[in-house]
This record gives sequence, C-alpha cells and structure tokens, in this order.
Amino acid sequence: MPKLQEVGERLAEEFVSARKPQTRSDLPQPHELRASDADRERIAQVLQDAHADGRLQLDELEERLGVLYSARTLGELAALTTDLLPADQQPLNLDGRPVSAIFKQEKRGGRWVVPAEVDVTAMFGTTKLDFRDAILQNRRIVINATLVFGGLEIHVPEGLEVIRVAKDKTVRLTKQPTEPGAPVIEVRTTNFAGEIKVKEPPRRKRRW
Repeated sequence: MPKLQEVGERLAEEFVSARKPQTRSDLPQPHELRASDADRERIAQVLQDAHADGRLQLDELEERLGVLYSARTLGELAALTTDLLPADQQPLNLDGRPVSAIFKQEKRGGRWVVPAEVDVTAMFGTTKLDFRDAILQNRRIVINATLVFGGLEIHVPEGLEVIRVAKDKTVRLTKQPTEPGAPVIEVRTTNFAGEIKVKEPPRRKRRW
C-alpha cells in the first residue's frame, strides 16, 4: 500500500501540474501578510502555555514576547512557535502547498492562509478544507479539485459562497443567502466518481 500511495501521489502531481493555469504573481506570499492583533494573541497564548509547563524559561518567554509584539508579518509570528507544537497544532498555518489525499484523509484548517488558487487531489481518499477561521488572500478562491473515487469536504462560515464549475456549467453548492460582493469559493473539478460536500453553519432563527 505505501508504494501504491507513492505512485498515486506522483501521478496526481503530474496531472495537476499539466492542467494548472498560470497563477497570479502579484499577490504577497502567506508569510509576507501583515499580522493582526488577534493573531498576536494566539501566539502569545501558546508561548505562555509553554512557559507554564516548563518548555520555555522566563528569559526565553520575555525574548519571544518582545519579538512577538514588534513583528509585522505572519511569517515572523509563525517562527516563534515552530519548536513548541507539532505542525498540525500550530496556531498559524502558512503552508500553501497542494492538498493531496491518496488512499488516506488530509485536512487543512484552523488559522490558515488560503492562496488565490488551491490544488486538491483525492484518489480513494478524502480532503477536508475548513474555511471557518481562515485568512483568504483573495475574495475569489479557486479550488482545482481532482477527484478519483475520492471526496472533498468544505466547511464554510456564514457569508461565504461556494460554487462548482464543471464543463462550463455552474452550480451553487451553498444553500444560505449571501450578500452581494461576498467572498466566493469556486470549485473547478476533474471528477471520476468523486463527491463534494459543503458544510454550512446552522441557520439562524428569525426573531419576530
């Protein structure tokens, strides 16, 4: 199975590269994006927890907090916790690489920077993309999805629209209404017995 998975991943990469259009080069890289106060507080909490359980000495904590509150970019913030938590538990995820699930499940979520285009491949596996706490680099995000007996599951917050484009046909996948000019996720699919699911927050009850 590991060898079959390895071959599948190589084939998927070659297929995606062959059909991928030229991407925009004028957008900043994820690590170049400006940091917000909320992102600083996320990092500060991780540093304080690390000091509380003995992973950081007081002088190390003070040094990192000094860097934290003078940092301007997400890249500077992310570097402060790389040695404190596993990759899948980091408070910031700046990984812009394609998401591939070959005979397995892969997830991208939490506070992650979503590039203008995301390549997703699911072959006999499932990919989950959670946008509820994500930073969108563009108001229109394009997901190039290759699904071969695989699935793509998308979690969205309120106000984010998801559409699917396949063979010049556009279908709206979100059920709840969105405001004009709201951010849009456009899923372009190359599909062979694949499935796309969109998870929306519960509808708010009307107040009379």
